[in-house]
Amino acid sequence: MSDVDYDRLQGEAQFGDYVALLKPRVMSLVVFTAAVGLLVAPVPVHPMVAFAAILFIAIGAGGSGALNMWWDADIDELMKRTRGRPVPSGRLTAGDALSLGLALSGFAVVMLALAANLFAAALLGFTIFFYAVVYTMWLKRLTPQNIVIGGAAGAFPPMIGWAVATGGVSIESAMMFMLIFMWTPPHFWALALFMRSDYDDAGVPMLTVTHGRRITRRHILVYTLLLVPVSLALAVSSIGGPVTLVAALVLNAQFLLGALRIARRDEAQAEDDRYAVEKAVFRTSLYYLFLHFGALLCDAALRTAGWV
Repeated sequence: MSDVDYDRLQGEAQFGDYVALLKPRVMSLVVFTAAVGLLVAPVPVHPMVAFAAILFIAIGAGGSGALNMWWDADIDELMKRTRGRPVPSGRLTAGDALSLGLALSGFAVVMLALAANLFAAALLGFTIFFYAVVYTMWLKRLTPQNIVIGGAAGAFPPMIGWAVATGGVSIESAMMFMLIFMWTPPHFWALALFMRSDYDDAGVPMLTVTHGRRITRRHILVYTLLLVPVSLALAVSSIGGPVTLVAALVLNAQFLLGALRIARRDEAQAEDDRYAVEKAVFRTSLYYLFLHFGALLCDAALRTAGWV
């Protein structure tokens, strides 16, 4: 983005700027995985309760996104990928983001307690706290393990959905958690590899900054190898089935192949082809998770129909 383009971003706040504060792309993954967790649970949920629960989970996710943008406004301004966000671009103030984030987060937790149950609401509240405080305010600027530990925040939504239906947790919901938890590091490290100097400029101790790209490439492979058995275990669990098993085999083969290609590269190769392999693995990681959870949903539908 040129300086001229950046200057054009300054100006009056629009409705879309408030939407952007909620991180809608991240919210879409939260909503989808939470909905799957709810729908594959063994306890049926009234459609209106299910709709309300997913709505309040989405609002909570949006609130935590706004809190993240409030706290990270200083480093967002230094990164090309994030400098156009509403706060660093000057279209909204940090106070706007803080107020919206607190209001939406509190509203979501209270309403989920009323619509579903206290346990699900408490788990949502803990997830917001973990993302906004433990990850954003503490881990992100402290340790290269920020995305490893902080990735737990993005792994809780299917557990929240499951808790809406059952009022608790189980081995199945923990396995869905672990799938996202193990997927998060290779997903973000692939992004960090081709974003080059963004994290250096912002002073964020991402693994690429503290240990270098070669070590990061090896870590991507290690975490992908650890992800494979988690995925296969989920496929043969009580909420898995033939669709999930086929999806796991195909998606893991593709993801693992990409991780191997990344691990074998050096920076000269990466520079020569403008990080094409890293970008391809990042794209693969995006639909890896959506298709895994979509497969779980398909197997749940097959069980309901009595076909498996």
